[in-house]
Amino acid sequence: MALTGIQIFKLLPKTNCKECGAATCLAFAMNLAASKAELDSCPYVSDEARAQLAEASAPPIRPVAIGKGVRKTTTGGETVLYRHEKTFFNPTLFAGVLPANTPAAQAEAKLKAWNALQYERVGLNLRPELVALKDTGDKAAFAATAKLVAETSEFNLLLMSEDPATIEAAVAVCGFKRPVIFAATAANADAMGKIALDNGLPLAVKADSIDGAIALTDKLTGMGLKDLLIDSGSREVKKALEDQVAIRRAALKDGNRSVGFPTVVFPCEMASNVDMETLIAGMFVGKYAGIVVLSDLTTESIFPLLLERLNIFTDPQRPMTVTEGIYEINNPNENSPVLVTSNFALTYFIVSGEVEGSKVPAWLLIKDTDGLSVLTAWAAGKFAGDDVGAFVKKCGIVDKIKHTELIIPGYAAAIAGDVEEELKGWTITVGPRESAHITGFLKARQ
Repeated sequence: MALTGIQIFKLLPKTNCKECGAATCLAFAMNLAASKAELDSCPYVSDEARAQLAEASAPPIRPVAIGKGVRKTTTGGETVLYRHEKTFFNPTLFAGVLPANTPAAQAEAKLKAWNALQYERVGLNLRPELVALKDTGDKAAFAATAKLVAETSEFNLLLMSEDPATIEAAVAVCGFKRPVIFAATAANADAMGKIALDNGLPLAVKADSIDGAIALTDKLTGMGLKDLLIDSGSREVKKALEDQVAIRRAALKDGNRSVGFPTVVFPCEMASNVDMETLIAGMFVGKYAGIVVLSDLTTESIFPLLLERLNIFTDPQRPMTVTEGIYEINNPNENSPVLVTSNFALTYFIVSGEVEGSKVPAWLLIKDTDGLSVLTAWAAGKFAGDDVGAFVKKCGIVDKIKHTELIIPGYAAAIAGDVEEELKGWTITVGPRESAHITGFLKARQ
């Protein structure tokens, strides 16, 4: 649980040296409690106090690093029950099941198809992260396929077997990829725990209830393991949802560290068809799953899930933005039109897409409006005429063009006069109100 400023103060050296930037140790403690300072700023805090403070300030749900390479990621680390309270931090990870006995050529083709499932959205590359390698009873085949996935793809691995010998053989050839071991049960916890501990790998526990999972996490943390995940064992939709909520509430509201770990859910084992499986997976994106395992990765299933994930794990208090500056579209020249808009990411990608679709070379100026859309920014005074005019002068566009015409958004028509006052000698043209009309507007000007 989070410590108060007074509790933190009791752990500090109380030298009042001011080297941390605060006037006193008490002031520094209050800053720490309010997350306005870092513990590393104090050069004299003891190792014991540092350990206590680190433990106390750790998220109620432990962040677990998974994988290596370009798709290295983290799950867990969440601090709130509801997204609007603050934000959700580490997005749900998606895995597709690959049976271990899949012939090498088919496995390679499957991995290639899955790797192609990458989508550009508001400047971000959306894609699934994991291959869930499912044991089919052949230890050699499991290890060989694990090696194939690790060495020939960017995907991280979820090794699904309850046989310690099978897991150990796979870890020997793909451990460098930091796979997740799934799963430790009441029957194999000692052996699985040792493999995870010896190789520094995250380990999922599987039980038939939350109480059973708590017994396993307590046992494994007692062995020295920290990076754990939880599968409560339910494969019935209602019960699985109840378990997700109960685990999250116990970790956040009750401070129960025994369930303070990310979870793994299996929609692939809860539905009889892909449509229902996708629907169930979408529910678990919003309801706390750390990893969602799907029977397959296909465009019609994974694309809507990735979009949902993007929306759920976007900070609701901080709009997505693009960098202020000059953007070239369709290779503009010195005579190409100049448009200006706000830096709200959705505005940028819609406007730039319409300009690109028109095939008309153009300069698009993006003004920093703190991520607000044009109309909202204008109402908030962040897209005022004098500010837009000053931005045009300082951004450097005057060095790239030979004309003096600026096209402003139709929703900001009211600022035209103020922009003209700021940009003496310029012609201010009011563009369309709706982005869908930009293409026709630009073509008509040619």
